[in-house]
Amino acid sequence: MKSIVSVPLPSNPYDVVVATAGIDHLGTWLAEGETALVKPGQKLLLVSNPAIFKQYGDRALTTLSKAGYSVETCLLPAGERYKTLTSIQKIYDAALGFRLERKSAMVALGGGVIGDMTGFAAATWLRGVSVVQVPTSLLAMVDASIGGKTGVNHPQGKNLIGAFHQPRLVMIDPSVLKTLPPREFRAGMAEVIKYGVIWDRDLFETLEAAPRLDHYRYLGDQLLHTILTRSCQAKAEVVSQDEKEAGLRAILNYGHTIGHAIESLMHYRGVNHGEAVAIGMVAAGHIATALDFWSEADAARQLALLEKTGLPTRLPAGLDFEAILTSLQGDKKVEEGQVQFVMPKGLGAAVVTGEVTRDAILAALEAMA
Repeated sequence: MKSIVSVPLPSNPYDVVVATAGIDHLGTWLAEGETALVKPGQKLLLVSNPAIFKQYGDRALTTLSKAGYSVETCLLPAGERYKTLTSIQKIYDAALGFRLERKSAMVALGGGVIGDMTGFAAATWLRGVSVVQVPTSLLAMVDASIGGKTGVNHPQGKNLIGAFHQPRLVMIDPSVLKTLPPREFRAGMAEVIKYGVIWDRDLFETLEAAPRLDHYRYLGDQLLHTILTRSCQAKAEVVSQDEKEAGLRAILNYGHTIGHAIESLMHYRGVNHGEAVAIGMVAAGHIATALDFWSEADAARQLALLEKTGLPTRLPAGLDFEAILTSLQGDKKVEEGQVQFVMPKGLGAAVVTGEVTRDAILAALEAMA
């Protein structure tokens, strides 16, 4: 199966290709035709982590070399806590050592952390070189690889340092999910459910109808392909209307406001990004119900779907409510001192508001303790 989702940005259009064994054809996709995305003969810096590179590095290097590219690699430690400027420096060092030029490109082979860091390095090396995203986690496939958001974390907050830098191509190979740990698969499903809540009610109902969502092997090829293409289409539609988050795109942060605070306070240990987003979605659901944005029935359906997926729906033990509130004030989405929350308005629609009160946030946190 193969699908192509277009991201029709005015100045930086590109395709998201969802294709079984897509990694083995990456070189062809980049090099073919007079309008090759990256001209054959150019240098490519492949950035990955040791575990992913062991699984898929040889396949990527083979297809890129056969297409006529000169390829070097840069391997970085795995994990959110390594998403720092120190890691970016390592990419810069590799780019300098390999003598990357402005017509060269970087290729991100890995999950969201590798994708974000490679994208940021590409955005800033020589004032911008091309980047190609080859996501290997479900979360990266449906979210991080699309839309051009790149960056690293600051000790006081997530993704506070970054740039918008759109990829030339996103190559999604569903078959690589066979080796994804079940916990990481569930984490990616949090972002899929997010799209169902804020944008695509049919996707939400498709997920509800599935017997199980907690592991790759229970989905089947057709359902997985549907989940990937519908999620990518949802993000492409939002991003194409608002590339740099001036308005509509902010709805993609559903569940992320409190989710990011949880990740930061836990120092990116004990809870991964998708789990934190799931918890944040439940909190936002409580707030939305209290403020009459949506019904208790819709909130219950969201909760049931998250639980069916095996995602956490309560706050991690020991988190201080005041610390969460303080962390929210450091969020990059704060405007004029007001934390911006994404509120669902029924299934398939959402709105951004700065009118969520401290009491409403505390009530939601207390309900989830």
